[in-house]
Amino acid sequence: MLNVSQLQEAAASGDIETVLVVFTDCYGRFVGKRFDANFFVDKVAENGTHACDYLLTVDMEMSPVPGYATANWDRGYGDFHLVPDFNTLRIASWLVRTAMVLCDVVDPKSHQPVACAPRSMLRRQLDRASAADLQAMAGSELEYYIFDTTYRDAWETGFAEDSLKHAGWYIEDYHALQGTREEPFNAAVRRHLSQSGVPVECTKGEWGKGQHELNVQYSEILNMADNHAIYKQCLKEVADQQGISVTFMAKYSHEHAGSSCHVHISLWQDGQNAFVGDSTLGDINCSDTFRHFLAGWIAHVPEMMVMYAPTVNSYKRYQVGSWAPTRIGWSGDNRTAGFRVVGSGSGLRIECRIPGADCNPYLTYAAALASGLDGIAQKLEPPPMFDGNVYQAEELLHVPTTLGQATDLFEASAFTREALSDEVVDHYVHFFRTEQAAFDQAVTDWEKRRYFERI
Repeated sequence: MLNVSQLQEAAASGDIETVLVVFTDCYGRFVGKRFDANFFVDKVAENGTHACDYLLTVDMEMSPVPGYATANWDRGYGDFHLVPDFNTLRIASWLVRTAMVLCDVVDPKSHQPVACAPRSMLRRQLDRASAADLQAMAGSELEYYIFDTTYRDAWETGFAEDSLKHAGWYIEDYHALQGTREEPFNAAVRRHLSQSGVPVECTKGEWGKGQHELNVQYSEILNMADNHAIYKQCLKEVADQQGISVTFMAKYSHEHAGSSCHVHISLWQDGQNAFVGDSTLGDINCSDTFRHFLAGWIAHVPEMMVMYAPTVNSYKRYQVGSWAPTRIGWSGDNRTAGFRVVGSGSGLRIECRIPGADCNPYLTYAAALASGLDGIAQKLEPPPMFDGNVYQAEELLHVPTTLGQATDLFEASAFTREALSDEVVDHYVHFFRTEQAAFDQAVTDWEKRRYFERI
């Protein structure tokens, strides 16, 4: 990590030549500018910079999408003001002589945060937690597939299944030998993340061929969302440098396990885990804060589902026996449940297994925090702890099964509008409906294989 004085010295000596200034768009991708380091120190550090406001209203192909209130052709597509958050300033060790800093997105006229910017959404929920004298701590566990195929080659072959060469050739969950074969990549990203202010815990093989998980140390929730976004950028760019590729798709192939993002959250107060207490819930010793937070998080899953599963592809991960949850229930140390309570004492926390690796961390954590805080405010009670195979628990509510269904629930919810604001809900309803429409208009390889000759 760097402060501005250290960056100034590194720029003057030539140790840092470039400063990457970024924020995440609605998909969770970094967008921004690269500045000459000396120019950044002299001008941008104090004044920030600007970027076109269309960046929160484009589709995956960067085409402007009509129908947004935030930015549109009638308003002429002006600028956002990007304000660097110097708590995020760091060396990006996987890039040559480069530092990076994440920004908050601000309206240049009102000087207020742009409400639909992902980081603004999480900050709003942090303000609510702070008002209740609570601090949120979190951890992301991200899964990804590694391929011995370059991104360019994958693109040029249309990402055909037979063109993607798995880095591993059998299921390697916790498997040390197969993991050794992928160490040139995984060791590099562990090293680069650690050298770039993202403390790493471990990597391990996962349940797919060439599938891995990398865990970073838990931290304050905004910092974790930042680290999550940096983690994905680092892995993609290191893979590109090594002539291989990784994907964070929730379900890249119907034949292989999906990739999850298990999120862990605990609330703290006065330096102590506020989930710890003398009450009993199932076989969990916990506080009322824990009980109500869990209840709120569970209760609002259907209407907040788009925050955890933001793409058409996301919903193909929810299959029985796939390690992805299909029903909304909670349990103790039980990986069939959507919510798994783990740890004890100061380590007591809630793991939500619903988000996929394709989630935007700011949206996911904003939704989780808003839901849990509502549970505390309303003193909601969770359903009974489930004991057994949750996949077979037909009495429990199923997660929404399509992006369209989840978007309908999100749009119609009074809770999402109170927690996030009408402006934000309307923005993301349009975003998700645009994504769904793009898929609905596409002709897939599956359709051609099925109907070309035989219909």
